[in-house]
Amino acid sequence: MLLGKKRKLGRKVDEITVGEKLSIKKRIEDKDLLLYLGLSDDANPLYIQHDYASQTPFQKPIVPSILITGIITSAISKYLPGPGSHIVSQEIEFPKPVYHDGNVELLFEVVEVNPIEHFITLSIVGTNEKEDTVITGKVKVCPPHRLYEIHPTALENF
Repeated sequence: MLLGKKRKLGRKVDEITVGEKLSIKKRIEDKDLLLYLGLSDDANPLYIQHDYASQTPFQKPIVPSILITGIITSAISKYLPGPGSHIVSQEIEFPKPVYHDGNVELLFEVVEVNPIEHFITLSIVGTNEKEDTVITGKVKVCPPHRLYEIHPTALENF
């Protein structure tokens, strides 16, 4: 159960410095695609039909761009800045497709820290197993806010 458990929050804006990097690798498996397609009800033949995709310049089914964006947002929520953070804007390009069963390596780098407006900016570059760039972008993130302790009995009457 998620409610009632204390969770460690990610790093605060004043704990992050320009130049920090994070690298993650992810293999896009069939289960990932099926979960996305089932959840989104997206039946784009370019994502699932080999006969259709083989007649396009892509030659075979590709991974939906939004699924890769989900991997990016997950990395931000888990690692940099971590739990409690929130993406406020993003500019992401997909210069080459990612194919089914492909590997993606994402490199995040902190390029701006703005403690006054409480945000950081991350640059992102993603490459496939052939080291082709498949993702580039910048994401503006609001790191978790510093919380102040609430006296344990302050909310007893609610």
